[in-house]
Amino acid sequence: MNGGTIGTGLDWAVMVGYFLLVLGFGSLFGRQSRTTRDFFFGGQRFSAWLVAFSMVATLVGSYSFVKYAAVGHDHGFASSMAYLNDWVWMPLFVFGWLPVLYFGRIRSIPEYCERRFDRRTRVAATAILLFYMVGYIGINFYTLGVALNRVVGWDVFPTAAIIAVATALYVTAGGQTAVIMTDLLQGLLLLAAGVVILILGWVALGDGSLVLGAARFWDGLEPAQRQALPGFNRPADFNFVGVFWQDGFANSLFFYFMNQGVIMRFLAVRSVREGQRAAWMTVLFLVPLAALAVSAAGWLGPGLVKAGILPPETSSRDIFVAVSHALTTPGVFGLLLAALTAALMSSADSLINAVAAVFVNDIYQPFFKPKAPDGHYLRVARVTSLCAAGAGILLVPVFMSFESIYRAHGAFTAAVTPAMAVAVLMGFLWRRFTAAAAFWTLVGGSVASAASFVWPELVWPFAHGVPMEGGGLKSYSYIRALYGLSVSAAIGVGVTLFTKAPAAASLAGLVLGSAREAMRRFKGGEAVEGEGVSILVEVWREPVEGVEGLEGGDALGEAAARTGGSGVVDVEAEAWTEEVGKEGVRRPIVRLSEGDLALLGAREGDLLFVSHPSWWHGGLMGAHVRAGAAFGRSGQILLPMGVLGRLRRRPGQKVRVERIL
Repeated sequence: MNGGTIGTGLDWAVMVGYFLLVLGFGSLFGRQSRTTRDFFFGGQRFSAWLVAFSMVATLVGSYSFVKYAAVGHDHGFASSMAYLNDWVWMPLFVFGWLPVLYFGRIRSIPEYCERRFDRRTRVAATAILLFYMVGYIGINFYTLGVALNRVVGWDVFPTAAIIAVATALYVTAGGQTAVIMTDLLQGLLLLAAGVVILILGWVALGDGSLVLGAARFWDGLEPAQRQALPGFNRPADFNFVGVFWQDGFANSLFFYFMNQGVIMRFLAVRSVREGQRAAWMTVLFLVPLAALAVSAAGWLGPGLVKAGILPPETSSRDIFVAVSHALTTPGVFGLLLAALTAALMSSADSLINAVAAVFVNDIYQPFFKPKAPDGHYLRVARVTSLCAAGAGILLVPVFMSFESIYRAHGAFTAAVTPAMAVAVLMGFLWRRFTAAAAFWTLVGGSVASAASFVWPELVWPFAHGVPMEGGGLKSYSYIRALYGLSVSAAIGVGVTLFTKAPAAASLAGLVLGSAREAMRRFKGGEAVEGEGVSILVEVWREPVEGVEGLEGGDALGEAAARTGGSGVVDVEAEAWTEEVGKEGVRRPIVRLSEGDLALLGAREGDLLFVSHPSWWHGGLMGAHVRAGAAFGRSGQILLPMGVLGRLRRRPGQKVRVERIL
């Protein structure tokens, strides 16, 4: 497939400049990734708003602009259906799944499978999850190659390879912190690009009048294109029942509950409460904006063709690039191409980081080097990031065989997600669900999905009348998800009924309704319900008196005594670096007055989060600490030097303190 060159030198200058900006931005924040906890979870210190905006970039891949613009061109507003059904899963995710993962210090979904079930289930889940994520990386690389082929005529495969190398570079350097910070920048650009396209389209249709253009835009749509939902089971390539089971049920469930890239994003927040806020902000506010952004060019297509702005032969596959080029001037078009590139990089970067996390935590560490230093695992994670990008590139030719990106994406997710979605969800919701049932659900459900490509007639009883169209990989497209879900559920229920129920004690902190136990283990003692208010306090800057009387095991007291009673002390590295996944974690000790502890609703031993006072830092300059015994005057805090350095503050300056548990 070869396209023609339609971009200008200025467009390419803007695009290359943006590329260099992202690489520099990612490398800048990458300097903070000194441990695997930093590399995979960004030190778990981010605020809700930063995670939510970076999630937009993860939700919107390069395939999203090309895929949903094409569907919007052919089917109108129904293209938004895939984005607007995520909210259905949010209550279960926010109040059930997220607390269990966060408080349980669970680093990956396969790790959850071993804790909830057994080792062999973890191995099966690891294989499925890695295949899913590497395939998703390949889809992103492929779709950007398609878009740039239309712009400059380059072949799809080498174009995708160039972008893959650039993306892998900053992920390898910076890990999750680089992913979140670059995705923040790219998420804002993606939303802006969609709004700009829509406004420019209305202005063009209205001969300069935005209001008149909006009216002509509506008139340009066919009656069927004005509907929010597609036909029930027609046409075969886009219908309500297929989209519901593939995207609304299997894919959305998998995306929020099992997509390692998404899970790691929500585990990077400073507290469960911040993660819950980020989830609601994402689904209720930012996802609708994302649906508009990715579909706007397709919705404008029919009206622009009728107005003579686009040629009648413009295909839906090329509609995003064609509309963007027709409505913009040189330079602005380059910015929109940069948005398309951002969409690729922002989806692929989180997946590349997630592949590294799963490989290190679920394959390399438990099976090859169980007791290596953390620095060794960090090096392996960086090498794995490069390999993940390379594996995604190798899948590009497979996706090139499909006639549309929408069908390629739908067929892939419908085949891969059902078995694992059923196994993990049943394990979380159903206490009776057994380890044997989980393993055979994963294996049997996956084999059944694979068999349906050889014998597509297996899907027919579940197809709701949707025509088969073709065979093999292209048969039934996304309606295959219902078949996979049904077979997997039948296997899980059947095996559970004939195997022994798990012991109740083994389920504590791992199933719905047991988050309290996970919370207690996370803190290392009885946790206080809810989270307290935050307060601003000044860093102590006077000599500390009476430190000799502090308890011998108190890291702060020991260090203060060694430094002659200085108010700001240096705590040894092991005293404030947490080993994720182990209980009884040792954290830095900070001291507040009795009155300030009361304002926070905190007591000795409670977990606190201390950070730079400005909200726009998003928690980047922050650290988890533990409250020591009451000490000092109201409005002041005694901090270890290591914490003070991370906050970029000095004695006498303000910091913000919040009780976590």
